[in-house]
Amino acid sequence: MNWTVCINNAGYEASLESRKLYRLEDDPKAHARGLVRVVDESGESYLYPSDMFAPIAIQDALEEQLLAA
Repeated sequence: MNWTVCINNAGYEASLESRKLYRLEDDPKAHARGLVRVVDESGESYLYPSDMFAPIAIQDALEEQLLAA
């Protein structure tokens, strides 16, 4: 699973929080258009400009805890 951190939520303040971790969903068509599919504050996945996020790597044990929360 992939994770990212929001580095800019301008225009999406109700849906995204700056400096917060978000789960990415694989979406090759979105990626080709410069977008990422992110599970946001609503719990649903939506497309956002990829430059609003920075991908990060996390350890498996932490990922398990994040998914359980």
